[in-house]
Amino acid sequence: MTLPAAAAGRFTFPGTGIRVNRMGYGAMQLAGPHVFGPPKDRDEALAVLKEAVSLGIDHIDTSDFYGPYVTNELIHEALAPYPGNLVLVTKIGGYRNDRGDWLLAHDENFLRRSVQDNLDRLTLERIEIVNLRMEGPDDDIAPPMRVMRAMQEEGLIGHIGISTITPQQLQIARDIAPLVCVQNHYNLVHRQDDAMIDELADAGIAYVPYFPLGGFSPMQSAGLNEVAAEMNASPQQVALAWLLARSPNILVIPGTSRRSHLRQNIEAAALGFTPDQRRRLDSLSG
Repeated sequence: MTLPAAAAGRFTFPGTGIRVNRMGYGAMQLAGPHVFGPPKDRDEALAVLKEAVSLGIDHIDTSDFYGPYVTNELIHEALAPYPGNLVLVTKIGGYRNDRGDWLLAHDENFLRRSVQDNLDRLTLERIEIVNLRMEGPDDDIAPPMRVMRAMQEEGLIGHIGISTITPQQLQIARDIAPLVCVQNHYNLVHRQDDAMIDELADAGIAYVPYFPLGGFSPMQSAGLNEVAAEMNASPQQVALAWLLARSPNILVIPGTSRRSHLRQNIEAAALGFTPDQRRRLDSLSG
């Protein structure tokens, strides 16, 4: 039986043998408001995770600084012992203080402690893929990347990804260690990474966009809504389907804290566009 998430097709992370459906799930929204504190409905959060896996999701994106600690604890409670095909991808390089502020932290001791915290809360001996989160173009990615490479050689992490990075940081990172994915802000109207996506596709490296509906102007939203109405789909579904159609190395990880919304997101994997619809969507960034 073909599960709904499989309609998006499959992707193999380079040099790993790890193969996932291109429709994944981002666990960030399972935490409380502003990704801080416990979920509003713990039972529903656990049910979302279980249903995601039952519908074919085999790639879940998480981090110990979501909550903090909340999403990893929920994932463990809902899904452990984990299905053999489930790939848990986490992110390090930041933390939340008692007020919920997002703060950057790239020193070696912190990065190592972050990996260990993820391992402990997820009850894993190794995390297959860990993303290093950067903050801006002026951040020096080389020192934390060298720590990531050392932890990979020690067997704590399997493979390395990077997040919120520039083309220059990407090149520096690739000179230090092989990468399997890049996670950046990208959508129909926020297209600054077009060249990067194509470069990564040529190298077989995954590109994982976040904020699929972020930054739309009223006119751009109207254009998206028009195509969505023609397709009898939601704007969110069309935006996700466009990302999947943009390049075969794009993996989407839409998040939600409701099962009904989860199913809607996964249904986007089966949507297809006419040439005219695709042209109109492509033109929204202009």
